Amino acid sequence: MTQHLAPARAIVLVLDGAGIGELPDAADYGDEGSNTIGNVARTAGLKVPTLARLGLSRLVDLGDASIAERPTGAFGRMAEASPGKDSVTGHWEITGLRLDQPFPVFPQGFPPEILRPFEARIGRTALANKVASGTAIIEELGDAHVETGQPIVYTSADSVFQIAVHESVVPLDELYRWCEVAFEIACQAHGVGRVIARPFVGESGAYTRDSARRRDFSLPPRDETLLDRLTQAGVPVVAIGKIEDLFAGRGISRSTHTRSDAEGLDVVEQELAATPRGLIFANLVDLDTMYGHRNDPAGYAANLERLDQGIARLLPRLTPRDVLFITADHGNDPTTPSTDHSREYVPLLVTGALVRRVDLGTRPTFADLGQTLSELFGVGSLANGTSFLGDILASERTGRTAH
Repeated sequence: MTQHLAPARAIVLVLDGAGIGELPDAADYGDEGSNTIGNVARTAGLKVPTLARLGLSRLVDLGDASIAERPTGAFGRMAEASPGKDSVTGHWEITGLRLDQPFPVFPQGFPPEILRPFEARIGRTALANKVASGTAIIEELGDAHVETGQPIVYTSADSVFQIAVHESVVPLDELYRWCEVAFEIACQAHGVGRVIARPFVGESGAYTRDSARRRDFSLPPRDETLLDRLTQAGVPVVAIGKIEDLFAGRGISRSTHTRSDAEGLDVVEQELAATPRGLIFANLVDLDTMYGHRNDPAGYAANLERLDQGIARLLPRLTPRDVLFITADHGNDPTTPSTDHSREYVPLLVTGALVRRVDLGTRPTFADLGQTLSELFGVGSLANGTSFLGDILASERTGRTAH
């Protein structure tokens, strides 16, 4: 009978950049006043009835009192315990790995000991070498790159070495090779978190980034994660979006890279039909890359509304033994002057036939989610986090799923 079933499958959707209010240490990061979803709702308007019913309206002011109804599942918010506010740190902490030291950042651009060896090995000098918005930097230097073939190298408030080139000037294979060179120098030798390939296309005055051919080259996790535990135990881990890149491929059974949030949700739906057990782990990145970094609150609101509709279509696809978790990895408030990530709480929404309606409060670390998933799949306790599995599942329904 249903009351004796334990969850057999978990689906985790990370809405990249969907923060819900500044953390107590936000001032240390220059993020006072950040409240990504709340400020978007206030300035652009927001209609997200599905997320509201799942409990989002209890966590942040969505600007519409009519949707502040009784949530249909468990809800709460999580604070990031690790220093930093980048995607790697956020996703690692979600899977139980808490960092003691942040990845290095370069607000003045990369020092000679990083940039000069990179230039020497690729045989070209770099343009820019500064903190910049990805769209602004190709507007500024795209023509110079096309004329000279010099790569545009830039960073952000995060620990990233980004390389932008026009696909008609530098072939993709060559760009990816340059990224591998940068990874050896910047990441392996100097601890930078990621190198990102940022190809772009188009004509002067109308350059656009080719998100489908973006690639991330990340350091592997510094210690064991939930994904390692699951794959070692024979539990399938299906990665969707940039998840595989953020974990350097470790702990992944199968991966699908996606070009948009719409495609990401389509792949989630396909995996619900194809993967009867295990973890389906998806990153939906457009809120962050397309709208947060571009300070576009109207675009952010429209995309979150599309995600809300997509999640509504997924819910009937859940089986009685599924548990769906919706969260984020950091904020990216498009209403503030900054175009970078913001240090914010993230939502924690949980739903499924086995899930009770309960307020999970404020969790002190994203790792609480990883610890919960670890208990759900019965793969042992992780080093960080406190499980809330007993809070979300009725007592007669708890238990471990078989491997």
